[in-house]
Amino acid sequence: MVFRSSTSLIGLLSLPILLLPLFRPVSAIRLGLIHRHSPDLPLFREAPAFRNGQECGSTPDHVINVAMTLDANYLRGTMAAVLSMLQHSTCPENLSFHFLSANDDAPELFSSIRSTFPYLNMKIYRFDSNRVRGKISKSIRQALDQPLNYARIYLADTIPEDVKRVIYLDSDLVVVDDIAKLWGVDMEGKVVAAPEYCHANFTLYFTDTFWSDPALAKTFKGRMPCYFNTGVMVMDVDTWRKERYTEKVESWMAVQKQQKRIYHLGSLPPFLLVLAGNIKAVDHRWNQHGLGGDNFEGKCRSLHPGPISLLHWSGKGKPWLRLDSRKPCIVDHLWAPYDLYRSSRHFFEE
Repeated sequence: MVFRSSTSLIGLLSLPILLLPLFRPVSAIRLGLIHRHSPDLPLFREAPAFRNGQECGSTPDHVINVAMTLDANYLRGTMAAVLSMLQHSTCPENLSFHFLSANDDAPELFSSIRSTFPYLNMKIYRFDSNRVRGKISKSIRQALDQPLNYARIYLADTIPEDVKRVIYLDSDLVVVDDIAKLWGVDMEGKVVAAPEYCHANFTLYFTDTFWSDPALAKTFKGRMPCYFNTGVMVMDVDTWRKERYTEKVESWMAVQKQQKRIYHLGSLPPFLLVLAGNIKAVDHRWNQHGLGGDNFEGKCRSLHPGPISLLHWSGKGKPWLRLDSRKPCIVDHLWAPYDLYRSSRHFFEE
């Protein structure tokens, strides 16, 4: 079930709350329990157990691999994203989550995820931040400079080799459609599939230094100058490994770090330099991005017209922070029904 463009904004805001009971019955085990594993991590309510329908297969061919990073600052967003995928999936037990963490608190983060989703099929991997730390150049926003923001470049080298395809997702989003629809996209030989935007001002992603250098400017010769957001990607990680795409992306990071400043926005531009105009385009409904506003102020933004399968708060503003500040944007109320967070005050009241 998805949102349609003809839906009014007021009606749209009520849909997540109204639709939740309409999905097939789920088994709720100890739904009210709250677990606390570290004083530095938020408290979360245990989610219901979501079970496969009779039509779901159970062989390895039916597994849907989803990769996300795991960070204490974004843990609340991760919980909401996972819940949204399970809630809207026809075969939730076929979802297999791969979490990448770069911090020493990985065991606590894993424990928090496990206690919130006891039946989740998942693994956690330690991402060595030293692998990328010396390659990062300062961007326009500090959050974009964190090593874990670059983990998607090394995803194929981190997860097991028997994983051939994976959906990579940021933690500041919710899925409001069956993720299996995105998983089933025909890659047509491309290494990445994602919503593509060919009417964006592509020149803004790179510096004047880049465009004034003839050798660099011809990088996109013969390619459509199309932007794609790296927070939602279907990745053929098998091909990524074989064709050494990690090294291709790293080579542009080296130009930025060691030679001249050619871009501003963290891990996105080197992806564009390697892949822009050469990905499998999927429907825009799979990344209604920019809901967090710009990278400086995070002002409220409205939804784009059209059907929606995934809502993405890319940008500075995050829905959980704006809701807590009691200054939410209208679109933040679409995220709220998936929030499993419980404050300490709520914990003691229960």
